[in-house]
Amino acid sequence: MARTMNASPIGSATALRSLLDLLASGAATEDFADVLAEARRAGAPADVLAEIDDATWTALRVHRTLRQHRRRETELTALFDTAGDLAASRDLDTVLQAIVRRARMLLGTDTAYLTLPDPAAGDTYMRVTDGSVSQLFQNLRLSLGDGLGGLVAQTARPYATPDYRTDERFRHTGRIDAGVLEEGLVAIIGVPLLLGGRVIGVLFAAERSARAFSPDEVALLCTLAAHAAIALDTANSLAETRAALTELNAANAVIQAHAAAVQRAEQAHDRLTDLVLRGAAVSDVAAEVGALLGAETAVLDAEGGLLAGRPAARAGLAEAVAASRTEGRAVRHGDGWVCVVLAGQEPLGSLLLHSRPGLDDADRRLFERAGVVTALLLLLRRSVAETENRVRGELLADLLTAPGRDPAGLTARGRRLGVDLTRPHLVLVAQVGAAADRTRLAGAAARYLFGSRGISAEHGDAVVLLLPDDGSHTPAATAERAAERLARLTGTPVTVGAGRPAAGPVALAAAHAEGLRCVRALGVLGRSGGGASADSLGFLGVLLGDGHDVGAFVTSTLGPLLEYDARRGTELVRTLRAYFECGGSLTRAKDELHVHVNTVVQRLDRVEILLGHDWNHPERSLELQLALRLQLLAE
Repeated sequence: MARTMNASPIGSATALRSLLDLLASGAATEDFADVLAEARRAGAPADVLAEIDDATWTALRVHRTLRQHRRRETELTALFDTAGDLAASRDLDTVLQAIVRRARMLLGTDTAYLTLPDPAAGDTYMRVTDGSVSQLFQNLRLSLGDGLGGLVAQTARPYATPDYRTDERFRHTGRIDAGVLEEGLVAIIGVPLLLGGRVIGVLFAAERSARAFSPDEVALLCTLAAHAAIALDTANSLAETRAALTELNAANAVIQAHAAAVQRAEQAHDRLTDLVLRGAAVSDVAAEVGALLGAETAVLDAEGGLLAGRPAARAGLAEAVAASRTEGRAVRHGDGWVCVVLAGQEPLGSLLLHSRPGLDDADRRLFERAGVVTALLLLLRRSVAETENRVRGELLADLLTAPGRDPAGLTARGRRLGVDLTRPHLVLVAQVGAAADRTRLAGAAARYLFGSRGISAEHGDAVVLLLPDDGSHTPAATAERAAERLARLTGTPVTVGAGRPAAGPVALAAAHAEGLRCVRALGVLGRSGGGASADSLGFLGVLLGDGHDVGAFVTSTLGPLLEYDARRGTELVRTLRAYFECGGSLTRAKDELHVHVNTVVQRLDRVEILLGHDWNHPERSLELQLALRLQLLAE
């Protein structure tokens, strides 16, 4: 054994160090069992012996794995060394050149050359020449059966001629004869390079004068041809071996890359799932995905609103999200990627990857898996929000049913539920045409409020939404935006009326009544599917609103004229009143005002510039006449 252990009781840590020492020193397999035996002799407790036994088996597995790796390294080293030796000592061009030169020297001919087949072209070509002086001859190509070489390749037998030009055994062609004539060759001998009965080339020796070749010379050239065939076969085998090694290395690289991608995907899935289980925010998931893929990410809701990350370019984003939903995969968007976030067939939002144009299959699958995890997180958050909204909805229902019964108790309940009723809130009343759509509207209201501190509840034949009012938007603008969003979520027109901002149970109940009257007024006016507040309904708002703010109505209707008169000392308001009182007659109006008719026309032109082209339309003129009367009464 590599190390002698003390006789004192042995601990698991000491045993582990001993096992690691054995692994580091490359000890034999039998030595690992001595650690457990020594622990038994030292009187180690049973639980320590169990730990040492488990550790020993683990160490043996590691030892076996290391031994396999060393054996594979030795095999690969030997394989590459062998390939290197063959490449160094069997260079094909060098070997063939040496064989051709030796044939020329041994046979004492003026030239020697070697032709090889070209499978792609279907003919043979000059591979090596020695003693040749003609460029045309060196570039000759021979079809099967043409010339002496064609006959040798076709019959797999050696042929010799003392005078090629007069020998009729061969098929003479113009190109071959021209090359032979330019080289000045007369006597030629050719023998086949045979490999397993197959001709893989022809070795030639040629003389520039008439000559008869003896059988010994033919046999010698056949021997050299056999050497050339062996060299070609060795070179082909070496090329095949190199090709096989290349394919093996490529396959090994693919396997390693795939294994690394699978491991990375598993780790990413574990990290993302852990975030969901810990109740992390959407921004945490976006940051984790960005860290995994090395790029910035963003999460958008189903309407394209930003939930987390950096906002993306809007151009083409909706089309990219639709394409991702259709294909069921992440798709390119500009210099990044988009993946739709789905729960079944319901789109919950989308996941965006910025500034990452190149995304391989492994990273693309990881990005798509992040979309699934994001969907799970959004579903969990929505379920929690819907549950909380149901509880808060009970508070809202009690507030609207009996606000004056216990205002302090309602306020205290609100604080416990995270709703401060003493702060200004906006009450929205939403209605749909069919009673069957009300349940869908209630769910859409919960999704509309998702991520905010608002609450919603069904009340009567409508759905009521209570939103904190920060003064950034008018009640009318908030109602219009809610009507548009709720209509998209439900797939049917939704009419929304807004009461004025209020605080406290009693005031909020009054605001609800005002919003309800606005909803009904919109229906009467044929404006179902829109949103409005009492202030935005003009003179109807004065009638429907709880405050009956006459001054605000007069100012909003006649404000530009009042301001112009005050600044310029003109009489536009008086002129407009006289015009309406005279039934729209310019002649009667100029008599009433004691001015020229052109003056009346000029003043009314100024009124049109300040109030707009529709100032004389029936609906607008009714509001103007009512405002003029109310102003006269106020004065």
